[in-house]
Amino acid sequence: MSRTFDIIIVGAGASGLTAAIQAARNGAEVLILEHMDKAGKKLLATGNGKCNFTNEKQGIAYYNGKNPAFVLPVLKQFGLRETLDFFQELGIYPRNKRGGYYYPASGQAASMVEILLMECKRLHVRIGYNVGIRKICRDGNGFTFHTKQGFFYSQRCILATGGKSARKTGSDGSSIQYIVDFGHKLTDIVPALVQLHGKQSFLKEIAGIRADGSIQLYIENEKIAEDTGELQLTECGVSGIPAFQVSRHAAYGLLYGKQVRVSLNFLPELSAKEANELLKQRFSVNGRGKNAAQALIGLFPQKLNSVLLQEARLLPEKAAQDCTQQEIQTLTERIQSLWLDITGTKGFDHAQVTAGGVDTCEINPQTMESLLVPRLYFAGEVVDVDGLCGGYNLQWAWSSGYVAGNAASASIRTNQGGNYDSNSAVKTAN
Repeated sequence: MSRTFDIIIVGAGASGLTAAIQAARNGAEVLILEHMDKAGKKLLATGNGKCNFTNEKQGIAYYNGKNPAFVLPVLKQFGLRETLDFFQELGIYPRNKRGGYYYPASGQAASMVEILLMECKRLHVRIGYNVGIRKICRDGNGFTFHTKQGFFYSQRCILATGGKSARKTGSDGSSIQYIVDFGHKLTDIVPALVQLHGKQSFLKEIAGIRADGSIQLYIENEKIAEDTGELQLTECGVSGIPAFQVSRHAAYGLLYGKQVRVSLNFLPELSAKEANELLKQRFSVNGRGKNAAQALIGLFPQKLNSVLLQEARLLPEKAAQDCTQQEIQTLTERIQSLWLDITGTKGFDHAQVTAGGVDTCEINPQTMESLLVPRLYFAGEVVDVDGLCGGYNLQWAWSSGYVAGNAASASIRTNQGGNYDSNSAVKTAN
């Protein structure tokens, strides 16, 4: 295999494959170096193997990082419409489910990986698997890659190495040293879209319960984030999409030594007054012949009823009609605000994504090129951008990969006297 290429991309994940395809379409000779034995391992696991690959709702509100607005110039070049067109051209028929969540019609993430690899093969993109990179050096106007398999050379380098989440898929943080060696700063890195751990002893009693509700995250008694949906209670804490959505903020709070708590509301659709009236109806009006525990049957799962009564200090065997207004009020408060003290997360190995990464103030948002090291580009999770659940992290991967691949290849054409002008690196997909 040739050892010299126009562009070498490190990482054969979602962003790296997209970058390779766009660069090769622009005529660049591309090599991907991947330290795993297969491409797209993390992509294969997304959406429980079904791959929610984008969402019709887009904008700054769906992305996090030190500077969430960084995503806007990138999405402008390759956003929802360009993504759908890109994958339809390759053979993926998109299905819009749950009001905006796009999946491949096959229902298989494997389809996404396969069509990306087919396109790479058609475009003669080379992929080296099981390549252990020791270091990457700036060498004149290009880069030298020192690997266990020998040396490789390129005019441009795109780092699409992922973060530290899901180590078994190859996203293990091994690129951090390359980035630091180039003089770049990384913002603090924490697990995101991950289960939260709590210390309350009652968690073991309600483990396994799934219940609709909302979660509000507080750091030092200030509400930072909230979300609504199906909560999954475990013996260690709380999981489910709502917990995932607020987890990055919890992880940062814990990293900085702050007090982190969450409040769980199992009647989020009702105001406090409405919830109290509901319980009065169940206890005082419809509670004849029932005790307190029986008055809650049908409202929440049985194990949750027991914990809610316990936290409200209301004896389950007490006659429902004998419960005082104050007792019903306290029970209402526990139902709409069951507190958990958060002690940690389930960690990087169980996180869907990494929060933090290469500081975006050191990257050109129009091209994804380093502002410190010319001809070095970044794409995907390695950058300090993370999205909410719902296809946003993959959208960032496609978008940033496209922009990096397009800009890197266009700049080569410009230097070689091709048809691209000085603005070609930022032209859109239209």
